[in-house]
Amino acid sequence: MERKPCPNIKVNLENCPCTYPCDIKGICCQCLLNHRLHGELPACYFPPEVERTYDRSIRRFIATYRK
Repeated sequence: MERKPCPNIKVNLENCPCTYPCDIKGICCQCLLNHRLHGELPACYFPPEVERTYDRSIRRFIATYRK
């Protein structure tokens, strides 16, 4: 799939809490799709201490906010 340049990448990168190095960082539409295809959620759905574990599972999301 050919990727078009993201017109919002600068703003997205300023606000992206993800610490994982990847080639779609800041391209939110691609990030969301990638995580959905893997049954996950992106870093921006998690608090920093959980995001750093790289466990982006839906199960982890539910456990994090079920308190």
